[in-house]
Amino acid sequence: MRPGHRYGLHRVLDPIGTMPQPAWKIDNSMELYDNEILIDVETLNIDSASFVQIKEAEGGDPVKVGEHMQRIVQERGKHHNPVTGSGGMLIGTVRQIGERLQGQIDLQESDRIATLVSLSLTPLTINKITDLDIKTGQVGIAGQAILFESGLYAKLPSDLPDRVALAVLDVCGAPAQTAKLVKTGDTVVVLGAGGKSGTMVLYQARKSAGPTGKIIAVEYGEAGCEMLRKLGWADVVLNLDCTKPVEVLEAVEKATAGKFADFTVNCVNIPGTEMTSILSTKDDGTVYFFSMATSFTAAALGAEGVGKDVNMIIGNGYTKGHADLSLQLVRESAELRGLFETKYGL
Repeated sequence: MRPGHRYGLHRVLDPIGTMPQPAWKIDNSMELYDNEILIDVETLNIDSASFVQIKEAEGGDPVKVGEHMQRIVQERGKHHNPVTGSGGMLIGTVRQIGERLQGQIDLQESDRIATLVSLSLTPLTINKITDLDIKTGQVGIAGQAILFESGLYAKLPSDLPDRVALAVLDVCGAPAQTAKLVKTGDTVVVLGAGGKSGTMVLYQARKSAGPTGKIIAVEYGEAGCEMLRKLGWADVVLNLDCTKPVEVLEAVEKATAGKFADFTVNCVNIPGTEMTSILSTKDDGTVYFFSMATSFTAAALGAEGVGKDVNMIIGNGYTKGHADLSLQLVRESAELRGLFETKYGL
């Protein structure tokens, strides 16, 4: 086998010298290098911001959405949406392990895994789309992918349906970061609280802040808000459009008696919500931009423009133990598991 670079630099075609994620095109030939893992792919979980953009571009037509996805992969060698810059993740079965990795990792051929790195850096081929769920962004395919030596993964749990595990692992960084950053008694605002990352963050925020904390859920649409009220994890549920920062500012100011949030999490899958996040947060508070629809230029300049001294965290989807923590949340909460099984289960 040919030797490969730990970070996959040997796969970069254009421009040479860049990392695989920002590269425009990578080599998606499935001939294995000595430090790679070859995966037979079953399902792609397309990043929410990316899937919404593709779906809107194709008028919600599932056939056209699938064709759009295939064009991206054919052009770039990976599912790296050129508009949103984001990808997603996958589940599949290990077909082959590079000779340099054999005996060095806890994987064997035939193990079923979920990759915990973005499709925006993962060499991928799509031979056929077998199923496409236009509501969830989960896409069944026949194809293959390459995981680099540095790539993160999780073995699929036996006690959860595959598609539930895939959905949970896709957003596992959000609740794990929440667990790290939210303290007892904090006031927490969750924007986009009704989605998969939002509901997991909401549950973890309730655990971390405890009974003395205050949790404010912001969701657009009465159906989603009613669902959040029934769950009971939020002290306040606000039906508001997060692209309208002044309306959210006024509502959060009222709900917190002018104190605003210690910690705000942005889980909204559309652009234009940076100022809503910033204005909801007190000075010296923290904003965690989990959403890949975030413009970090808009966030930085927007905070400066309104004189807000807030700590802003880029939505790094990785923190130590994120997969185990998130799967455990679904195991311990019947309500959370029910939500995911209803939306993503068989």
